[in-house]
Amino acid sequence: MPHTDNRSIVTCAADGQVRRAQILERGYVTTNLLAKHQGLAPKLAIEPGSPNIFYTCGYDGLVQHIDLRTEKATELFTCRPFWPRNYTSLTLSEIVVDPRNPYFFAVAGADEFARIFDMRKYSWDGSADFGRPVDYFCPSHLVGIQDEGITGLSISNRSELLVSYFEEVIYLLTKDMGLGPDPSPISPSPVSHDSYEGEMDLDDWSDASPPFDAGMNFGPQFYMGHKYGEELNGVTFLGPRCEYIAGGSDCGRIYIWNKKSSEVVRVMEADRQGVSYVVSHPHTTVLASCGMEPDTKIWTPKALDRAVLPTDVEKRRPKLSDPRIRCATPWDEMCYFFSGS
Repeated sequence: MPHTDNRSIVTCAADGQVRRAQILERGYVTTNLLAKHQGLAPKLAIEPGSPNIFYTCGYDGLVQHIDLRTEKATELFTCRPFWPRNYTSLTLSEIVVDPRNPYFFAVAGADEFARIFDMRKYSWDGSADFGRPVDYFCPSHLVGIQDEGITGLSISNRSELLVSYFEEVIYLLTKDMGLGPDPSPISPSPVSHDSYEGEMDLDDWSDASPPFDAGMNFGPQFYMGHKYGEELNGVTFLGPRCEYIAGGSDCGRIYIWNKKSSEVVRVMEADRQGVSYVVSHPHTTVLASCGMEPDTKIWTPKALDRAVLPTDVEKRRPKLSDPRIRCATPWDEMCYFFSGS
């Protein structure tokens, strides 16, 4: 946890347990159970800069808020799928907090939507239903595709969402691409600025400019070249201004893209059987990764010269016959055409 002299560590795991470890003098360690999920608890998200507050999500669809000062877990809500309505819960595998405004956090999992929630709307006395997102995000051509699922989620310091999908590419979604609180295709609902506001102007939620002219209705920017499949492949922003994108690949490599140009700038051999997670340091250009191998790797930039990319990177780019390219926006197809593919 931040500002604890590296002596307070929180964890979640496949047994559903959320635990805190405290490193004492002479290397002694004490641990205690803070919360529990039914099934896997794959992710937690620390409130930026806070030594006490973090969130967890689980395969049971439950999202919990934990305060280390009281060692109390508050069950915020159980996430439900938008369709079909009769599902009791949605499997969640990703949760992130907006570093620019920690009132907002996003969750994602076994359907196509990244959901944004505003903690200011939560009633600690339980008098209001907090389970309704203030906004949904999804590339338009994936809305309604029920077998899609999100494998990686990240938020930049400019409140941009980075989303990767099973057997899909990676998308950069800016706040103006939100679908609003009702993403149903039969009910067009442009993002409701009032739904995000609270005491804050939505323009402050993100001053991030879309990749192209904001007055034109372009689709989201996307990143490809890596090998994507049915495994978890984490994604993250990288760099002091989030100017790069990093993602894991089923081929065992880490790929780094220039965020603005979508160009692959670095490919690094990591885990032989696939890279499941990549996480960047919140303040400096350091990357952590893990996969099927029994270790976690830390990466720091040291090279003076531009890296030479492997020759098979371009071979992994989807062809124009690929369904995900055919159903993308005309602008996406034009960008793909002029990218030299």
